Amino acid sequence: MIRRDDELLAYDLDRLLAGDDAPAARFPAPWPRGAGGIDAVSPTLDLAVFSGQHALHAVDAAGALRWTVRHACWGSSCSSFHDSYEEYAGSGEHRHPDSGSCWISADGSTVWAHVRTPLPDDVEPELDEEWLVLDAADGRVLARVSTGTAAAGSHHVPHPDPGQMGLSVGEGQDGAPLRWGRWDGTRLTVIRIGDDDRCLVDVSPCGTRLLTIAHWGREPAIHRLPDGAVTHEVAADHRFPPHPQAPPDAEEEPDWGYQCGFVDERTVVASTRERHGRPRHWLIGVARGDVLGQVEYPMPVSEDPMALGDGTWLTCGEDDPFHLLLWSSPAMVEGGVTSTGTRRDSPLMTRDGGTAEDEGVVTLAP
Repeated sequence: MIRRDDELLAYDLDRLLAGDDAPAARFPAPWPRGAGGIDAVSPTLDLAVFSGQHALHAVDAAGALRWTVRHACWGSSCSSFHDSYEEYAGSGEHRHPDSGSCWISADGSTVWAHVRTPLPDDVEPELDEEWLVLDAADGRVLARVSTGTAAAGSHHVPHPDPGQMGLSVGEGQDGAPLRWGRWDGTRLTVIRIGDDDRCLVDVSPCGTRLLTIAHWGREPAIHRLPDGAVTHEVAADHRFPPHPQAPPDAEEEPDWGYQCGFVDERTVVASTRERHGRPRHWLIGVARGDVLGQVEYPMPVSEDPMALGDGTWLTCGEDDPFHLLLWSSPAMVEGGVTSTGTRRDSPLMTRDGGTAEDEGVVTLAP
């Protein structure tokens, strides 16, 4: 998705990789970019839901308004309900608001939204933050639960089961609460995962594991579902080789990029950011959380990879965010790594950062 001030553009990845850069769908935006939270588009591209300062706003593929759900304003000192963005556009107290987010379930039937409450029809209007489950067809509120958070912003992480969803709330320096929700068609159940200091990043393709990053870009961890318990801290004991561009006496602990994820059920791709050179990408085994090797690309790429869960991940060109590059992982076997094939211009991976001479080079076919 690309969010502009006046519209949201949705793209089909297969068409993009084939060279067709035309958007698959366009949705008119009810307020400018930056005047709300994170928006969502349905899997079938027939609905977009905009998360704003004062409302959720759903638009269909023809650009027509399907429904609106108003909620308490995210403006820090505002206690009003608004009917439109124009009521407060340009107002100082609304210039840098906190924000929520929304997402549409895997089957397109429900919208999950993190909003500030009360809602306009609440009998006992108390200021709070709640997680709503709404009917995607008409915006009817099906369930709601207090999140117990004080958000600066939030984002959703979807699950392949349409009855489950993850919510990661950023509270600035105060923490990063993580909530996991289950909707059985009648009741919404929400559990807390972790110590309110781990950001939810991804869900495994089969939905049995979660990937989180500690606040401030520290150790990733793999959690199991349904209880959210940590099974492995990723590369907790791994000694990363010195960055090639670092001075000989440099000592630094690399930070992890937030845009990491499951390449497939057995592999995670992640990046480390270091002061003395460009970020490095790593393949990590899910079974033990150990580093399988460093990915070396034949060209400069963007800082963070985006895992797609089907054995591939995306990067962008170094200078052009619209130049997408698709990469695939080698076959992972117990005790080592084997190649799925060799192609020119493929990235190279060496185990544990070793050289081709001492460990053997593995080709990752793009």
